[in-house]
Amino acid sequence: MKYLAWALAALAVAAGVAAIVVPGTIFNLRSLAGTQGALLVFGMLRAAMGIVLIMAAPGSRAPRILQAAGGLLLLAGMATPLFGVERTRAVLAWEAAQGLWLIRLSGVLVVALGGLLTIALRPREVSR
Repeated sequence: MKYLAWALAALAVAAGVAAIVVPGTIFNLRSLAGTQGALLVFGMLRAAMGIVLIMAAPGSRAPRILQAAGGLLLLAGMATPLFGVERTRAVLAWEAAQGLWLIRLSGVLVVALGGLLTIALRPREVSR
């Protein structure tokens, strides 16, 4: 499970870098989220990421933080379909009105979270 968690951290960093470097492409991909099917898929992905973090937590440097983050992701995944298509489209329209700076800022935050996840996933140091 720890390899999936490491892959999740690498994916977060890569997605954040992509949002910083090519925000227009990320913006175009976000428009795909405005359907009920996409909300279900995103909800399942968030829930799966939460489960991966929860299961990888015991062998990590910060198990309680990873369990809490995994729990939040799991809850967010279960709540995603409840958000609704109309509300999702309204949020996407608001983001479009803000411009590409918002996507770049989100990318910076995602890179930072991916880096923190990488640090938290390191195994505990064994004292001698």
